[in-house]
Amino acid sequence: MLNTDIISDAVVVNPSDELVLPSRGEGIAGKLLMLIVTILMCIGVVIVYSSGAGWAETKYSNPEYFLWRQLTFSVLGIITILLVAQLDYHFFLKTSKIILFASIILLTSLLLLKAFGKISGAARWIGVGPLKFQVSDFAKYAIIFHFSRLITEKQSYIRDLNNSYYPLLTILMAVVSLVALEPNFSTASLIALIGFMLMFIGGVNVRHLLSTFSLLIPIGVVFAIAAPYRAARLLSFTSKDEKVMSYQVVQALIGLGNGGTFGLGIGASKQRDLYLPLSYNDFVFVIIGEEYGFVGGIALIALFTGFFVCGMVIAKHAPDKFGKYVACGITMAITLFAYINIAVACHLIPTTGVALPFISYGGTALLLNSLGVGILMSISRYKKRAIEKSVKARVAV
Repeated sequence: MLNTDIISDAVVVNPSDELVLPSRGEGIAGKLLMLIVTILMCIGVVIVYSSGAGWAETKYSNPEYFLWRQLTFSVLGIITILLVAQLDYHFFLKTSKIILFASIILLTSLLLLKAFGKISGAARWIGVGPLKFQVSDFAKYAIIFHFSRLITEKQSYIRDLNNSYYPLLTILMAVVSLVALEPNFSTASLIALIGFMLMFIGGVNVRHLLSTFSLLIPIGVVFAIAAPYRAARLLSFTSKDEKVMSYQVVQALIGLGNGGTFGLGIGASKQRDLYLPLSYNDFVFVIIGEEYGFVGGIALIALFTGFFVCGMVIAKHAPDKFGKYVACGITMAITLFAYINIAVACHLIPTTGVALPFISYGGTALLLNSLGVGILMSISRYKKRAIEKSVKARVAV
């Protein structure tokens, strides 16, 4: 059997051991994951064009404006996946502190710019001209990388309160608080959830997690109703009166109802141009449901479920603990954001500003998620590359 001891990015293989290639399931998971993501990106290009052509014509005098940008970023996303898949994923173990520190600096910079009046409204984007990205998306991956590193390093005392749980909780709450103050309460909540899920998977004492939840839930509720617009969203969600429900939610439900079982057909949406704001972004699932019906919506949910299963298979067979936790974190982050977006469109949870991964219009979010997929591919291929390197070394000797 293959006996590996992974130290940083090195793999030591006992020459007397028999080389065993990754199982068939491991190989299939990586290939199927790439296929699913490619299909999602293709759906995104078609739907963004269908849902955004009217808005693009009005705003940019070019109905194909969103189409070409989405297509460009999708191609760049696929290239990113293929390039990152060739990297050793332990690079993110070595640089996790730098990435986390950079995310905190960027989040703090946004709040300072807002405080000095350089940014009006929500302080979520940073950059110059078209080269802007949402810092919370970057912070999400920073938490995944650094938590995976810390949980791996602290495995021998992971249940310790002072040396393990408090340091992890402090880092998580620092990032979550900065994101919440943008304000971006929905993304902050999801980042917190991802962090707690990683701690749970890593073996942190469940009593510590439950105690923290019992304290954070009331704080979260107070923060949620402190701003009038968030309170209005909660009131809209709990009300059955269309006059109280938000305009977006009402139009979204009408759009999903229009689709019926098989939909109105490609490009036949009635809600996209005049009635449903952000139909190419936060509410893009509504257009899928209207044009492709219940069947189309279920097919999309099945694709994200397949993504989740493939990601978990890759995590299960990861060569080391760090790879396991990173794979779990990335898989949970992407699928969680997808399910939340779909739930909002179906009026199952209050309205949030969470986009649908690989499908909603937006370049930087697509590229960051492509980075995550590339890392998953790198983890799935690492064992095979290590074996091939070992074989070459033996032949050379």
